[in-house]
Amino acid sequence: PVKNAIKVFTIYRIGDVGILLAMWMSHHLWHENITFQKLANYELVHEVLLSHNAIGIFISLMILVAAAAKSAQLPFSAWLPRAMEGPTPSSAIFYGSLSVHIGAFLLMRTYPFWEHQFYVRLLIGCLGLSTAIITSLIARVQPTVKGQIAYSSAAQIGIIFIEIAAGWEKLALLHFAGNAFFRTYQLLISPSVVTYLIREQFYNFIPKNRSINNVTYQKLSNTIYLLSLKEWHLDSVIFSFFFRPLKKIRRVLGFLNLKNLLYFFIPLYLAGFYFSYTHQPVSHEIRNYLAVFIAFMALLMVAKAYNERTSSRLAWLLIVLAHFFIDLAITFNDRFNGEETFVYLSGIFFSGILGYGCLHKIKAFEHHGIGLNQFHGFVHRYRLIAFLFLLSSLGLAGFPITSTFFGEDIILSHIHEDQFVLAFLVALTFIITGIAVIRIYARIFLGPHTQLFQEKAELTA
Repeated sequence: PVKNAIKVFTIYRIGDVGILLAMWMSHHLWHENITFQKLANYELVHEVLLSHNAIGIFISLMILVAAAAKSAQLPFSAWLPRAMEGPTPSSAIFYGSLSVHIGAFLLMRTYPFWEHQFYVRLLIGCLGLSTAIITSLIARVQPTVKGQIAYSSAAQIGIIFIEIAAGWEKLALLHFAGNAFFRTYQLLISPSVVTYLIREQFYNFIPKNRSINNVTYQKLSNTIYLLSLKEWHLDSVIFSFFFRPLKKIRRVLGFLNLKNLLYFFIPLYLAGFYFSYTHQPVSHEIRNYLAVFIAFMALLMVAKAYNERTSSRLAWLLIVLAHFFIDLAITFNDRFNGEETFVYLSGIFFSGILGYGCLHKIKAFEHHGIGLNQFHGFVHRYRLIAFLFLLSSLGLAGFPITSTFFGEDIILSHIHEDQFVLAFLVALTFIITGIAVIRIYARIFLGPHTQLFQEKAELTA
């Protein structure tokens, strides 16, 4: 269950890449924080997109990436049954009937923006159609009730995507609500239905009469059946595209150790801080190259933190320092004043101090280092520390509990519209940061406890 939870969180964070890049480009398209009321103004949207068609398509595609990830559309469909495998019915109901509709809701809310972009609508419809077909095939061969309901729900949301792309908003909204209520009902009654079927089952196999005796048809049918059993290798696609590159670069990140961190990277940051905030005479081109290089260093730091296996404190320090390097990169790229830096880094500073203090406390209590190569399950013994560390992890990940949540938006507004590489590096750093901190939290506090112990029984006379 813990690994499944991390997988679900990872897919959600991958979807956040689309939202972050859409936010970044929206800053340069509208030059303000656009509201949904203004977005519904046809004349305003049409006039802006007429002169910035390419930017409009880019924003629409990023919204589609986020919607596909959060609504379990291809190729992200495999996370939904993993999320529903939680130990309680509430987790299955939340993911299977509520949160999985977030992507469809996002498309409906942004419909006035992309409704006149024909190729975007065609892509949304094709994505929904392919998801509906493939997930329906997968649902028919699932051995568990939750798996069948999960993939059936993803198939229905694929049809909702088609309805939204066709412009049938009211039908999509009705389908949206009906599917949510129906999946909730299915999940609530599934235990009693399974119990009834177990009691009434009779094993009397009768082979089907084949009306088509075509070898080619039979081979195709068996191929689709086996692919559906293997869930069309959707997990392998995500692993090969995202996780495998992260794991492959682990070998070349050995230089990011504690010694080099203290004697090289922190002095490097201080030197960059001095040159950027004292406004030393540096050409504009060199500043842009320095911004990309520093953002790339921040990305390497969070990649090392994700791959760290021996020292949890080193991984935590790398994540904190990566945020400071992101701030330095944006300062070189554009004039980033002290107030904006304070908004962004104040949450990072307090979350970093709190999280490091929690790790230090656990090491003092356990009298040994805390590696990240296994699950320790310390939440059973240190509940308060686990809660505080979770808060600090969410603060580093940019959740809306510190000022860093607003600081990330400010940072994206200081990246120019033609700096795709810098925007991608910053967005990817934010995403991997969230995955890395949750991985640290899960490895230390979740899973089975490493020291199996039993409470002493109270003996009575």
